[in-house]
Amino acid sequence: MAMKVIEVSGKNIEEAKRIALKQLETTEDKVEILVLDEGSKGILGFIGTKPCKIKVTVKRDYIEDAKTFIRSILDNMGVMAEIRIKEENNVVNINLTGPRMGIIIGYRGETLDAIQYLVSLIINNDHETEYKRVVLDTENYRSKREETLKRLAEKTAYKVRRNGRSFKLEPMNPYERRIIHSTLQNDKYVYTYSEGEEPYRKVVVDLKKA
Repeated sequence: MAMKVIEVSGKNIEEAKRIALKQLETTEDKVEILVLDEGSKGILGFIGTKPCKIKVTVKRDYIEDAKTFIRSILDNMGVMAEIRIKEENNVVNINLTGPRMGIIIGYRGETLDAIQYLVSLIINNDHETEYKRVVLDTENYRSKREETLKRLAEKTAYKVRRNGRSFKLEPMNPYERRIIHSTLQNDKYVYTYSEGEEPYRKVVVDLKKA
């Protein structure tokens, strides 16, 4: 997403700023201003006067970039949805609401994860700003999936204890594997580790040695 940059002249810096902001149809808090030439009043205020010159750059609006990108994906998928974005403590939470969100979620959240990854690339492509973690959700899927994985972890731990042998779970993404590890990290009888290469990396639940 290219940034708008213009150079403007005026009698003084304030006048040049007013002209630039009017041309860009924006406000001062959304731009960066660099004074290229402060100009001079000349002799007696009019002989040999030189105008002030400034360079004005519109700051990148990564939230708007993300919204535009998501809207293009939704349009291509033929899905109508409302996009709500809220940033807090460098976490960009994006929530989609609409009638056909199952398509956006995909099989076990794969489509949702893929879109989340792409949006993260869009938001973080400017390395001059601090990294933002992106969480894309719809119909409270993330919370429901977390509860499902916690129950799966506990059932698997019970199965390992009962059968006395390790058990491999299906391949999961890093986020889901962390939930399994976290759920069982304080278990007295079992421990967990991951094996395999992405995207087929999976969690193994095994008995602790006596």
